[in-house]
Amino acid sequence: MARPREFDLDAALERAMQVFWAKGYESTSLDDLCAATGLGRSSLYGAFGDKHGLYLDALARYEEGSAARLNEALTRPVPVREAIAGFIARLIDDIVAGPGRRGCFIGNCAAELARDDREAAARVRRSLERIETAFRDALGRAKARGEIVRTADVGALARFFTAGIQGLRLVGKANPDRAALDDIAGVMLRALDR
Repeated sequence: MARPREFDLDAALERAMQVFWAKGYESTSLDDLCAATGLGRSSLYGAFGDKHGLYLDALARYEEGSAARLNEALTRPVPVREAIAGFIARLIDDIVAGPGRRGCFIGNCAAELARDDREAAARVRRSLERIETAFRDALGRAKARGEIVRTADVGALARFFTAGIQGLRLVGKANPDRAALDDIAGVMLRALDR
């Protein structure tokens, strides 16, 4: 009979996600993960399989949190431009304050692993599709309310905002200058001008 787990699996996954996000997959050692989670190697393996499995679980956790924050921002009962502007402003605040300088965990994964790791690439694609879908749904609702022009291609706009958010976070890693990031945000939001 297996011994019951004596640790909080969710808390361990959160701490492992933070380590992977800060250091990347290759630079994160099993010792780093054990130290962060407070688990021994056997408990870590028992709970998550191997390092790669834990990394994919951490990506899934990050994706869920990111998707929830984006959906919450885009479903607020305000005009879509205001909702998107608020979301982008919070990203910029996070970048300038420091924590956002790690970039997007999904974007970091795309840069580090997705070319050679099919499972990681699939996770990145799925995450980007969720972001795009959230934007497309919000823009579709806005179009129906007359907030954006009737001829607007909401699919193209959704892809643009998905790429723009990723680009903003990438630029923020190298140059967390508020004025530069605000300039980028301003150009992005002009895509919604009538």
